[in-house]
Amino acid sequence: MSTELRNFLALPYDELEQLNLKAKEQRKGRTPLNKVQEERIKYLTDEKRIKAVTVLFSDLEGRLHMLDYDKKFLLGSWDNLTFDGSSIRGFTAQRESDLRLGIDWAAFYWAPSDFFGAGKVLVFGDVIDKNGTPYAADIRGILKQYAAKVHESHGYTLNAANEIEGFLFRGKDAERTYHETGKFEYVNTGGYYHSLPGDPLRQFIDITAEVQRCMGFQNEKDHPEVAPSQFEINYGYGEVVAAADQIQLYKLICRQVATNMGYSACFLPKPVVGVNGSGMHTNVSISKDGKNLFWDPKGEEKLSAMGWEFVDRILTHGHDLCLILNSSVNSYRRLDPHFEAPNQLKASAVDRGSMVRIPIGNERSMRVEVRSVAPDANPYLTLYSIFKTGIDGGTAKIANLRQAERYLPDNIYTALEDFRKAEWTTTLFGSDVKGRYADLKQASADRCPRLLGTFVKAPEVQYHHDVYNQFLWNLF
Repeated sequence: MSTELRNFLALPYDELEQLNLKAKEQRKGRTPLNKVQEERIKYLTDEKRIKAVTVLFSDLEGRLHMLDYDKKFLLGSWDNLTFDGSSIRGFTAQRESDLRLGIDWAAFYWAPSDFFGAGKVLVFGDVIDKNGTPYAADIRGILKQYAAKVHESHGYTLNAANEIEGFLFRGKDAERTYHETGKFEYVNTGGYYHSLPGDPLRQFIDITAEVQRCMGFQNEKDHPEVAPSQFEINYGYGEVVAAADQIQLYKLICRQVATNMGYSACFLPKPVVGVNGSGMHTNVSISKDGKNLFWDPKGEEKLSAMGWEFVDRILTHGHDLCLILNSSVNSYRRLDPHFEAPNQLKASAVDRGSMVRIPIGNERSMRVEVRSVAPDANPYLTLYSIFKTGIDGGTAKIANLRQAERYLPDNIYTALEDFRKAEWTTTLFGSDVKGRYADLKQASADRCPRLLGTFVKAPEVQYHHDVYNQFLWNLF
């Protein structure tokens, strides 16, 4: 089809980066929302080359959903956007299906047209209940409220950066056809930090990094990981809601780049038995008035007393949170001590088998690293749970809490039991949302063999929330 008569927005990568960094700075500096809203609406009105606005939100399991609104329609109806929540897993029942989408104008992104289509911009949305209040199962909204609350009451800024590992496999639909093939095919069998400049894995990493850079990610480093065909592309710290949004965008970008190359970007925690799995090491810190509150040059491992109290609360509630941080049947394959698995409920500066690690840091970079998070976890649930637990959770009276011989569950059924019986998870989410989440995880577990065994079973992939489709679930 000829495109010569079309005139849709398609900006160079350097121009995209400038626009996204400016928006990021506004968000970081807490520019008043009414000012940001006014600026964005004026931009959309004036920029004639934009045809649609993609609004993004996530369901209770963390699966990203996208709705494209015609720009002219959105400009006239942005304060009254409705959608059917009954079709979103973990959202409303059919009898109460209508929900609204509010526009989070600060969470606005310009995306490269060669991957997202010309004439489109992206913005994250807030899910709103019929009565106008934030929807209880929209965990992004819950995280956003919590971050605003602690900033208002204590002056805290919650910061996070995630190291997200994944695999690149041959074929566009490697996960969806796993039940037929019974295997994933590597595109590269090199090693840690090693790949030739022109091989498929290096090309994929390079292109993904370029897209991230132009979208304001502020990249730090990227490289092949330990396992064959495994990758990690690191980027800078962000305020907690922006950091969670970037996790969703990171996975979306990786999948889109891989698809364009004829491959699949896979974020199953352990898609191949016998090699290292994929994690999402979650680095967190708290600042106030620009000062890192986790830094103390005289503290143990240079971590402040506040930082250690944060760690102790995470360790106390480790079993309660395990289902949130390791939300799929497949993720319990990763918690295998033979592959540097962080399955020990302890804290250490050096032991990579510990749930919590204290990395080397300085007054800017001092942080706590929660290593037991899987890459398929809901990023909003994960970051909300970690921060609220670290700040507001209890501390167990366990002798030598930070080095006690305690381990995370090795299967989803134990994690489900721990999650359901924990009073703390009810405090975190309320009984309704807690029950919905547990029921979704139970349904996934019941579709898979109870024992993991020695190879990845097809249902672990077929019914995984990252790759499932409604048609398949309804056939079960």
